[in-house]
Amino acid sequence: MKKKLSPVTKTIVETAKGMRKIGLIDEEEFQKITMRLLKKEKKLEKTVPINGEEIRAIREREHISQAVFANYLNLSVGYVSELERGLKKPKGPVLVLLNIIRTNGFDPIYQARASC
Repeated sequence: MKKKLSPVTKTIVETAKGMRKIGLIDEEEFQKITMRLLKKEKKLEKTVPINGEEIRAIREREHISQAVFANYLNLSVGYVSELERGLKKPKGPVLVLLNIIRTNGFDPIYQARASC
């Protein structure tokens, strides 16, 4: 059963379609607008817990020091040390970043920092 859209939502979606058609917005921006308005849920990957040994292994795989690792992730060296020793567990954005790095290496981080 399809959900009935309000006249405002219909107008916004039609406007976004027109903007995409003439090149004012790209497909990615169009998808963001329509997903938000039409309440389409995008399946997000679950963040998997990561322990200190894995964090150290990731850093060593990249051949970088704790200081460089901390700098790339905008963390303190002390916090990285505590993570690697298992004194703290990564949560929230740090856990998400570490999962990205575990899966894709540092390339997404390098690219993001280069575009800033």
